[in-house]
Amino acid sequence: MLKGRTAIVTGSTSGIGLGIARSLAAKGADIMLNGFGDAAEIEAIRAGLEAEFKVRALYNGADLSKADQCEALVKDAETRLGRVDILVNNAGIQHVAPIDEFPPERWDAVIAINLSSAFHTIRAALPGMKALGWGRLINVASAHGLVASVNKAAYVAAKHGLIGMTKVVGLECAETGITCNAICPGWVLTPLVQKQIDARAAAQGVSVADAGRDLLSEKQPSKRFTTPEQLGDTAVFLCSDAASNITGTQLAVDGGWTAQ
Repeated sequence: MLKGRTAIVTGSTSGIGLGIARSLAAKGADIMLNGFGDAAEIEAIRAGLEAEFKVRALYNGADLSKADQCEALVKDAETRLGRVDILVNNAGIQHVAPIDEFPPERWDAVIAINLSSAFHTIRAALPGMKALGWGRLINVASAHGLVASVNKAAYVAAKHGLIGMTKVVGLECAETGITCNAICPGWVLTPLVQKQIDARAAAQGVSVADAGRDLLSEKQPSKRFTTPEQLGDTAVFLCSDAASNITGTQLAVDGGWTAQ
């Protein structure tokens, strides 16, 4: 379905981003990985994608808190892969604190990576997509782009802003063959979330399974985690012809969280 297409997926060395990269590669897209981590582990992921899916897989370690590196990531993909058809802005960080105790440098970092990086990559990728007359821009927002939780001022602000920008880009590109949409996950069982569950279990003196159910019951009515693979398949759908007239919108994949 995506044979001959190329995709950048930011924050794709683990978790949701890796799930999306794997799903796109499974449909034939060449992949530019991006993210932090152990160099040997990243190389194993990159080589594994090529071996398993018979696609080209490259890696660029751009620091997405820096505008020039965001732009360089896109240029590198255009040079080494020949074009950029699909851009998935997934990279994100979190910091939790009451707003009157929130360190300003952590606010700046969350906004830079969770929101501003998507502006810089989209701005860099759009000219090439317009020249091709086709493109898919996918922003991984969050249930927190639709509703709020305490102690997450920067994250909620960034994800709300990301959805707002998605709407604007969708409108600006409505007649170009380029779509822009946001995916809004709820709780996803990633290594980062597993650490939260483990810490909760230790603090409460309960089993890891009970801690996971307790976490889900606070927000997610389905009481089931979304998987990175499910989010990957959602991204694949947004790249399909069936989704060619879906733009400027947000898809909640949250087990009913934001329906409440």
